[in-house]
Amino acid sequence: MAYRCTICGKGANAAHNVSHSNVKSRKWQRPNLQSVRAQVDGRVQRIRVCTRCIRSGKVVKSA
Repeated sequence: MAYRCTICGKGANAAHNVSHSNVKSRKWQRPNLQSVRAQVDGRVQRIRVCTRCIRSGKVVKSA
């Protein structure tokens, strides 16, 4: 399963770790994904959603 938000599609971002000597090595900045029980097309499903979508109300949580 891809490391992606199912609502907005936000995924991992490539960046650099920069040392004091300015040597750059690759790193990944990953979004804060949470596994949430939510209403999808009238049914309850477990989906991986970023916290930005949860906070903005794009996800209808179910109990």
